[in-house]
Amino acid sequence: MEQLARDILTAKHVVLFTGAGMSTESGLPDFRSKSRGLWEKFNPDELANVQALEKNTEEFTAFYRYRLSEITKHQAHQGHHILAKWEANGLIQGIITQNVDGFHHDAGSKHVMELHGTFRSFHCHYCKKEKARKAYLAGDTTCDACGSITRPGIVLFGEMLPEDIFAMAEQESLKADLFIVLGSSLSVSPANMFPMLAKQQGAKLVIINREPTDLDMYADYCVHHRNIKEILTETDGYLNK
Repeated sequence: MEQLARDILTAKHVVLFTGAGMSTESGLPDFRSKSRGLWEKFNPDELANVQALEKNTEEFTAFYRYRLSEITKHQAHQGHHILAKWEANGLIQGIITQNVDGFHHDAGSKHVMELHGTFRSFHCHYCKKEKARKAYLAGDTTCDACGSITRPGIVLFGEMLPEDIFAMAEQESLKADLFIVLGSSLSVSPANMFPMLAKQQGAKLVIINREPTDLDMYADYCVHHRNIKEILTETDGYLNK
């Protein structure tokens, strides 16, 4: 990780891209993993979409209240806090994330681009009136203004990614001279375009993921089969020397 520390210190614009592997190290179940995810209780393929929200409201709400309850059982880990410290010290300029748990914000990171939305906010699906997260978790899932269903502020299957966040992530990727992937299989489109966009503009690409990815061949170097927390902690140690 000494090499990664040197790259961070010499780069002018460092952008990170985080995926599910960043959150699972907090103990949060992987949304897509059928072996250890949410599949024991629900079928996300049937419920994580707009059709379920509108036509299967009761089960949709039960599913997302369960997901929120799982998130509240866990918290940002040491790696999240190290990234927030690096940002505060001017070592990194932004975090693009596929995660919806809000742990980057909880740890103190400011410039976070949440491509798939967030469980930090809730609103009416129709009139957009906001609802407190605590109220939603407690079972208050009806809009106070129009009586319709309240939903989490995440992107459901069948919905477009938020245009403003996507555009911001694109601009950050274009400006990057060092792009670091943390815990993403890079298999979800169009989010996985950002590492390649940065690489095409001349950035050094580093991929850190427990398993190999389809984009490893384009990376300047990869790190596999290691915990992200350990890698970030080790790299932070070199940065502090």
